[in-house]
Amino acid sequence: MSKTINIRCVNTGRTHKVPMGFNLEEVYDLLELKMPHGATSAKVNNKVEGLHFVLFNDKDVEYLDITSPSGHRTYTRSVFFVLYKAAHDLFPHAMLRIENPVSNGYYCHLDLPGGVTPEQVEQLKARMQEIINDDLPFHRLTAHTEDAVKLFRSAGLENKAKLLESCGRLYTHYYTLGDVANYFYGSLLVRTSQIYLFDLIPYGDGILIRVPDSNNPGQLRPMRDQPKMFDVFRQQHSWQKILGVTTIGELNAACAAGYANDIINVSEALQEKMISRLADKIAENPNLKVILIAGPSSSGKTTTSKRLSVQLMACGKRPVPISMDDYFVDREKTPLDENGDYDFESVYAMNIPLFTEQMNALIEGKSVELPRYNFQTGKSEMSGNVVHPTPQTIFILEGIHALNPALTENIPDANKFKIYASALTTILLDNHNYIPTTDNRLLRRIVRDHKYRGCSARDTIARWPSVRAGEEKWIFPFQEEADVMINTAMLFEFGVLREQALPLLEEVPETAPEYSEAIRLRKFLSYLNPISIQALPPTSLLREFLGGSTFRY
Repeated sequence: MSKTINIRCVNTGRTHKVPMGFNLEEVYDLLELKMPHGATSAKVNNKVEGLHFVLFNDKDVEYLDITSPSGHRTYTRSVFFVLYKAAHDLFPHAMLRIENPVSNGYYCHLDLPGGVTPEQVEQLKARMQEIINDDLPFHRLTAHTEDAVKLFRSAGLENKAKLLESCGRLYTHYYTLGDVANYFYGSLLVRTSQIYLFDLIPYGDGILIRVPDSNNPGQLRPMRDQPKMFDVFRQQHSWQKILGVTTIGELNAACAAGYANDIINVSEALQEKMISRLADKIAENPNLKVILIAGPSSSGKTTTSKRLSVQLMACGKRPVPISMDDYFVDREKTPLDENGDYDFESVYAMNIPLFTEQMNALIEGKSVELPRYNFQTGKSEMSGNVVHPTPQTIFILEGIHALNPALTENIPDANKFKIYASALTTILLDNHNYIPTTDNRLLRRIVRDHKYRGCSARDTIARWPSVRAGEEKWIFPFQEEADVMINTAMLFEFGVLREQALPLLEEVPETAPEYSEAIRLRKFLSYLNPISIQALPPTSLLREFLGGSTFRY
């Protein structure tokens, strides 16, 4: 008689006896769950595993589908592997790089002479569909890291070999699909036929791969043209290529060779140079009186505004910061969300008429007493702070709604300059594993919230989905409205964040729902060699999150 184990299934709300040695896919079929979009992965004791995972002991299991962030990542990684195999089959000597998310898809560069033609994109798409129709299995294998390194190096995947070499792990898991092998830092689907929807289209000088919308899995994510963001990504990738540090493996190797300080100094210099040039551009236009800086959470908006102020002073300007938080309406006038709660993220939580009236008066050179919002009483008050503009005065405002046309449509375009700041992560784990920009910002916020707000990593992770939902609604739709985009991500910063964030993530208990995200971030950070915070200048943007800045916050 075969032995059984107990599985507490979150999806059914019951405990089930299942044969020991079944994998998650077999248990899914046994329980006849029949999730509408199928299971892509599962949480096992609050840790995400692929459906290959074999069960030998009693476990808590929650099956995930494409509507969950983890399930969507599993689906997307699997599509990437199918694209890699298709490119390998059709163009075996061309290098594929999956570089960054843009326009609600993922930009990929295929190193073909003269660039990728539309006909070649169609060939790739057709080959991908053939691989999907063939119902090929994604095999998960375990090997000694030395053997995995040799395997990838022999296949011409040098950046993948460098990443594994720098991790210090004895054994490595990797996947095969037909006759090709690849490495991903997360789970994949069980077979290619589970990929039910994708698209591949020409984009720039490369390819855009599209996947289903997690909110509407029957449809692809809607295209959102983002030419300015794409240009920022391309410029950064070009600079990193010149520097020879485009992947984490290359960064680790450079740091191990003693070049960490050089990378920090060059990165900081490039960012300061960018802000200096921006200040010159603003100062050259006497009509510009209002600088609006927007960006998502933990994008470094505040330090960007402070460093821009310093550079504007060097140009002979008199920058005056104005807090947009002081323009909230009285609390009882705040709009309600779909749950009947106050929606403080809404642009209509702002006193737009007062904001417009005061900004236009300041532009005209009139003295204005600024408001102050009393967050304890929920009332707007006069502050006693009267601003007397001069011809050199320029007003700097930063906030989530700074680029929303509804806020500034009645302020003359000639008088305002709009900046979008975000941590647009461009360094890759390797050529087939990009790093989500949201991970960059989440790690910054985990460290900052612990240092300055007394919040645990668990608290920050728990709040993150609502923060992201507000960004999707109120920030991201307007980012292309900016006159200039600033990338605040630093090439070296994950190495610096590693030592600060890892101990905080290790405090998240296994019993917490946030444990799976903490484990995922811990695994990602483990690929990095630590970089000392000591080498950062006191004006570094990262000091906003790490401490030790000479700016006041």
